[in-house]
Amino acid sequence: MIERFYLKDYLSFKEVELDLKCGLVVFTGPSGSGKSILMNSILSSFGTTSCDATLCESSVAWELNAEEHGIESDDINVFKQIKKEKSRYFINNQSISRKVMSELSSNYLRHLSLRDFSDFENENLLSILDNRIEKQNPDINKLKIDYKEAFLEHKKVKKELLAIEDEQKRVVELKEFAAFEIKKIEDINPKISEDVELLEIKKELSKKEKAVGSISAASSIFEYEHTVFNALDLLNIESSFFSDCMNELRAIMESAEERFSMLEEVNVEDVLNRIEELSDIKRRYGSIEDALNYKQQKMQELQKYENIEITKGDLESREAALYKKVKDFSEKLSRLRHAEIKEFKDDLNRYLKELYLRDAQVEIYETEYGLFGKDEISLKLNSTDLQKVSTGEFNRLRLAILALKSEFMNKGGGVLMLDEIDANLSGEESMSVAKVLKQLSEHFQIFVISHQPQLTSMGNQHFLVFKSGEESHVKELDFYDRVDEIARIISGENITIEAKKFAKELLSLHAK
Repeated sequence: MIERFYLKDYLSFKEVELDLKCGLVVFTGPSGSGKSILMNSILSSFGTTSCDATLCESSVAWELNAEEHGIESDDINVFKQIKKEKSRYFINNQSISRKVMSELSSNYLRHLSLRDFSDFENENLLSILDNRIEKQNPDINKLKIDYKEAFLEHKKVKKELLAIEDEQKRVVELKEFAAFEIKKIEDINPKISEDVELLEIKKELSKKEKAVGSISAASSIFEYEHTVFNALDLLNIESSFFSDCMNELRAIMESAEERFSMLEEVNVEDVLNRIEELSDIKRRYGSIEDALNYKQQKMQELQKYENIEITKGDLESREAALYKKVKDFSEKLSRLRHAEIKEFKDDLNRYLKELYLRDAQVEIYETEYGLFGKDEISLKLNSTDLQKVSTGEFNRLRLAILALKSEFMNKGGGVLMLDEIDANLSGEESMSVAKVLKQLSEHFQIFVISHQPQLTSMGNQHFLVFKSGEESHVKELDFYDRVDEIARIISGENITIEAKKFAKELLSLHAK
């Protein structure tokens, strides 16, 4: 519920602070006093509409789920709109867009003056119908869960089956392509790091002739090795260092000669051609490793294509079994719903009769399988499509649907905002609307502007909106103030004794 509302500097209002109660909250006052302006400013604090107030702020006892927007829910959450050069919106002092604020508040706040068809959507009507069935048959909840699980699993398997059937139509082409791709890589048969080794061989081959000549010329140094030993002996110098050096040099020379000797058997053209093949592989796939991974992927695909008939058969069996479960569950749901639809229609029309509306035509028929079964509820007002009924009839029909739904609700249904729903109604019609709203107020906090004594007298809280000079004010009324205000509504500015007596009787009656 909305626990507190604060308004500063909006048209004729300088400052307003309201401490609000649960149940039915009524706003009355002379025409032009600012009731609709006040209602609009409350809506503006939640981003539902916009206004030029310096500040609109509402404190609510709603458990918000807004962590994705960086907002943590508190015991009391504060929504506000601030207007300086432009309007800005906040929840718990966290800046947020008007769109996001409106989306978050729409889970708890509904403005029934708007022509919103969500109450008549099939999901909502089926939910009301199923809640009625649950009263006599609690097993319907498990049936709905079983149906939904089977439906979603069937939808998933059906999608896989359609995909594999599509693949099957192209399987010959796909197999040929996979086999071609595999053969293209196998014909070259690359090995990891082979390209690095070949480039090293190419480098060796390019310097082979010059290197062999240099080694041959340098080998003459060994012819003078003994003269160096003789000289070192004559000089009494230890010759082991020279011996180690010459041995190391001899090993290097021999290793090089052996390596270049082995290259005699290598065909330069073959090396160059192989390097080119591997370069082509790398250009196509990025690297030799990527080419081998791609080959493995295509081999797996080829295996899948070979087994496609087996896989398809398994999916067909699963799809058939799941379809049977979906069909069986939905038929059980349909039987329960068809058995209850007459009582649903009768109770709805009972509310409509109280609201002085024509009977509704309610039918349930079969449609495509969906998350809630295969049932579709059609609702018309005396055979008239809802798009064509008047706004007053539309809103009273919504009240009847909400009343029907509220029979199975706990408290905490949220907030309903209604703007002059009893305007232009007779006394009897106004009383009927008041009774339905009173019932709904056990489940919703309801804000309503009223010009009729019947609805006004049923309020759990009553605010008078009035003007003093050019400035608008809001005052919460006690019992005796309410008597005077309801008497004014009945008789006008010149309040009669009879009007006060009737007002007191109305209030006393509804206070019981």
